[in-house]
Amino acid sequence: MSLPEFIFERIASDIRQQMTGILALTEQLARQRLSPDAQACASGVAESAAAVRRMLDAAFDLRAMHTEGLALAPAPISLRDLMDEIQEHWRPTAAMGGVTLLVSYDGDPELKVMADRRRLVQAFDGFIGEAVASARRGAVEASLKAIANEGTVRIEAQVRGGADADWSGRDLESRVRSVDSRFGLEVALGVALARQIVGDLGGELAPASQEGGGQSVRFELALPRAEDSPEDDRKLTTRPAHVLIVDDNATNRMVARALCEMFDCTCEAASDGFEAIDAVQAARFDLVLMDIKMPRMDGISAARAIRALPGAVGGVPIVALTANADPDDAAGYLAAGMDGVVEKPMKPEHLLAVLQQALDGAEAETAAV
Repeated sequence: MSLPEFIFERIASDIRQQMTGILALTEQLARQRLSPDAQACASGVAESAAAVRRMLDAAFDLRAMHTEGLALAPAPISLRDLMDEIQEHWRPTAAMGGVTLLVSYDGDPELKVMADRRRLVQAFDGFIGEAVASARRGAVEASLKAIANEGTVRIEAQVRGGADADWSGRDLESRVRSVDSRFGLEVALGVALARQIVGDLGGELAPASQEGGGQSVRFELALPRAEDSPEDDRKLTTRPAHVLIVDDNATNRMVARALCEMFDCTCEAASDGFEAIDAVQAARFDLVLMDIKMPRMDGISAARAIRALPGAVGGVPIVALTANADPDDAAGYLAAGMDGVVEKPMKPEHLLAVLQQALDGAEAETAAV
């Protein structure tokens, strides 16, 4: 990697991390009792930070797909829930532009597929973003039809927008040069990412004109059918956990602490790997949330050093807390002795899952003694 590329990647990565922190803090701020003007300001900050984060994510994803291929994390997905999620996400944005959004699902309401939810949402998001931008106070339709066969499910998706909708896939560089707003740049990146995802998943795109002057894009995918499994809606019913938060960024530590306190956990903090090693030897923790990139000693080195400690201290559950959570990175964290990976920005349900796993494991060990 050349020096200019390294500098660009480092700056872009740091900006993305700061936007993550801003989003987490504005989410915490929104839970407070604010005046209407203050609430509007907080919402504006969150919207701008989210837009910057989405553009950076799309740019990084496109670059990774071109150089390394499409990374996938398949899991059982309810297709009806997927369309509900897309509708909930896009309806406020469409309404702000005077656009009517119509989302529909045609298929077995209980049908599930094995797929990467994030990638499917990104595909729809890219096409819907273009449709909303071109609708001009008209209507946007997004539909998904699911046809189940033995072991597979064929999904037929369609998005319909205004007459100026452009899903042609023309050169991304020329399109980016032609945009004159942040929203235009976000839309261009979204369309490029959606086209790349559909193509890498073996799908075919079919843009077409519609009666009445609108434009539509259709794509089909064949996905493995997922077996039904009981939903796990457990709560943290065992004793509250004592958590060590290891991160060099004060904002990230603050956000992680706020999430832990949602589940009545107590917390201590460390700013690098050396402090983490000292902390686990000085106090008993149920879980260590470990950042990866830190000065002095990074998270991987710290995890290895903790695992080398004698006695129960060396067996404390360690979960990587990082924005770099693709399968290859995750494999490296697990090889270093970590027990799992949680992607930044951390969501409450993800924290609940790792807390429950840590406490369940501790109780199992106690029962076996």
